[in-house]
Amino acid sequence: MQKKLIALAVAALASGAAFAQSNVTIYGNVDVGFSHRGDNIANNVGSQNAIDSGISDDSYVGFKGVEDLGNGLKALFVLEAGFTADDGASTGSLFEKQAFLGLTGNFGTAIAGRLVAPRYSLLAAIDPFADGTVGRFHNVFSDVVAADVDRVNNAVAYVSPSFSGFSVTAAYSTSALWSEGSLTASPDNDGDLRVYTVLPRYTNGPLDIGLAYQQIKGKDSTSAAKVKQWTLGGTYDFKVVKLSAYYDNYKDKQGVANVVLGSHGILGNDMKLKTFGVGVTVPFGKHAILASYNTSKAKQSNFVNDTAKQWALGYTYSLSKRTNFYAAYADINNDDGRGTAVSDANNGGQGYQNGLQFGLKHSF
Repeated sequence: MQKKLIALAVAALASGAAFAQSNVTIYGNVDVGFSHRGDNIANNVGSQNAIDSGISDDSYVGFKGVEDLGNGLKALFVLEAGFTADDGASTGSLFEKQAFLGLTGNFGTAIAGRLVAPRYSLLAAIDPFADGTVGRFHNVFSDVVAADVDRVNNAVAYVSPSFSGFSVTAAYSTSALWSEGSLTASPDNDGDLRVYTVLPRYTNGPLDIGLAYQQIKGKDSTSAAKVKQWTLGGTYDFKVVKLSAYYDNYKDKQGVANVVLGSHGILGNDMKLKTFGVGVTVPFGKHAILASYNTSKAKQSNFVNDTAKQWALGYTYSLSKRTNFYAAYADINNDDGRGTAVSDANNGGQGYQNGLQFGLKHSF
């Protein structure tokens, strides 16, 4: 997945072996396949079959480069444009995936622009499905809009150097996006929705673990709202099997979604969401089997007290270093009317509670 921690992206960009002075690289994905979805939350909605793009990963074209400024200092940039391979259309604004510019050196890396949110990147790296296909962890957050900020606009971020595998990412934004851009707050960069994130992470050998703290502050003419969110998660690779787990604690004290998004808001006041997930990846040769279980419990005074549970099973086969076949099945149990659905990397769940997908992804 391209939804990686900022630190990993800039580390690749800053590599002298990967880039000569003033070099630019074109890269990206083309992902297309078949989707079947069923068991819609609405009783009068039948099953759906479709050829979709961006199932296991977004289809996009990217440009990245670095210039050596001397004395160990380098300038770097990333521009990524999403598209749908089944019809050739753009998925949003020109570089809606990522667009940032920055400097890197012995002090670390500082960048500014449109970024993938650090907390979201941590979860996508932990998830066996890398937040793709109907098996993605994202699905159990899908009806709680502010719980899953995936990208931030008008943002700045700092990534520290790695100290024996330990690094820290800090980010600030005046504009956050939910559900991969479908709901936008503060488009005029006026600070109506500010996001603060700190992510210490330790990666050494088979162990990768991080603890993200994210705070979202929203305001309008009458009130201010605040979300506090802690996410702890990691993976351990035993080579024959890779295990993953995370825990996420979300508290919305005054209803950010209602304050900032008006009629789109679905939370109200004093919303709490506790989410837990475990996963496993079993590689053998060119094959891999994936499995995960994710559950979240929402609680709100006089409004919500329900649970969503999802289990998923997947398979991948590497046809080459750049091309792989994938298949996935997932099923959601929405207790007490919870509204989660089986979305994938580029398609909303549309109320469906189970899905079967298979397709091809080519990276270039």
